[in-house]
Amino acid sequence: TKNIDENRFEQELIYYLEKQDITEEQVRLDAHLSYFLETMKTDSPNGKKLGFIGQEIGREINTIGSKSSDAEMQKIVVQMKDELEKIKEQLLNIL
Repeated sequence: TKNIDENRFEQELIYYLEKQDITEEQVRLDAHLSYFLETMKTDSPNGKKLGFIGQEIGREINTIGSKSSDAEMQKIVVQMKDELEKIKEQLLNIL
């Protein structure tokens, strides 16, 4: 039988679970999306600002994709990336 260091095993398990947890990214993504919509509602020109917010949205989407091993979540990530690209194309029209 192998002797397992229970403390080390717990630490590794916690590390793995935290690595798989996308809660923080979801919270930040939600905040970025809200900020994006809020910025769109203002009357002042905000093309560059929206572009920067779009970059942050993309970072969160990429992190969610790299953390997730679930096939359904990977599908959602691809859809989000596709929609973000459409938004970026629209932003190029106003810059």
